Amino acid sequence: MVTIRCRNVTFPNIQAIIFDKDGTLEDSQSFLRELGYKRSRLIDAQIPGIGEPLLMAFGIQGDILDPTGLMAVGSSRENEIAAAAYIAETGRGWLESLEIARRAFADADRYIKDGAVSSPLFTGSLEVLKFLSEAGLKLGILSAAPTSEVQYFVKRHQLNSYIQLQQGVDDGPSKPDPRLFIQACETLGVQPAATLMVGDSAGDIKMAKSAGAAGCIGICWGTAEAAHLEKADIAIAQLDEIELIYS
Repeated sequence: MVTIRCRNVTFPNIQAIIFDKDGTLEDSQSFLRELGYKRSRLIDAQIPGIGEPLLMAFGIQGDILDPTGLMAVGSSRENEIAAAAYIAETGRGWLESLEIARRAFADADRYIKDGAVSSPLFTGSLEVLKFLSEAGLKLGILSAAPTSEVQYFVKRHQLNSYIQLQQGVDDGPSKPDPRLFIQACETLGVQPAATLMVGDSAGDIKMAKSAGAAGCIGICWGTAEAAHLEKADIAIAQLDEIELIYS
C-alpha cells in the first residue's frame, strides 16, 4: 500500500487506481465531436432536419463538446437510445427508430475505425502510468465506452504492461452505477476502500463515492476549476499532479 498526494490532499493505504478513459487518459474531444457529427449526418440524411437537434442532444455546439453532455459521459447505448427518441418524435415507431439509430451508429463507427479520426494520449499520461505501476499499484481503466474500445485503446498505446483492468460498458449498468466500480475492484482483487478513482466527469465521481472508494480525483486538463468536478476530493489539471509519498 502507498500514500497518494495531490497538492494538499492525501490518500493513505492505496492499492489501486482506476482511471476513466475519454477525457482522462485520452484526448478524445475531437474524436467524440467528429463521431457525433457523423452520427447526426447519417440520420439527417434519412430524416432531414433532425441533425441539429441531435447535435444539441449529444452536447455538441460547433467546435465545442460539452464535458457534461451525453456524448462525453454517456455510454454508446445511452446515446443510441437518445437518438432513437428524437427519431421517434418524427412519428416513426419505436422499433423502427431504434433500428435507424443502430444502423447510423454502426456506420459511423466503421467510418471512425477506418482511421478518419484518432485520439492521442494526453501528454505525460504514459509516464504517469508507468511510474504508478512501477510503484506497485494495480491500475485499471473503467470507461463508459464499450469494452472492445477500451481494449483497442490499451493495445494501440501499448499500455498492457501497466493496465490490469480493461473494462467498459456493454449491456449492463452504466456510470454512475456503483456496481461498475465494485466489479472493477473485484477484478483487480482490491477493496473499494483501497482504490482511487480518477475521472473527468461527475458520473465518475458519483459512481466511486457511492461504491465506497478511498477517494476521487477529478481531472480537467488545463484547468482544475471545472464546476462539474466540485464533488471530487481534489481536482487537478494534469496527471503528474498525482504524487507518491514514501515513508
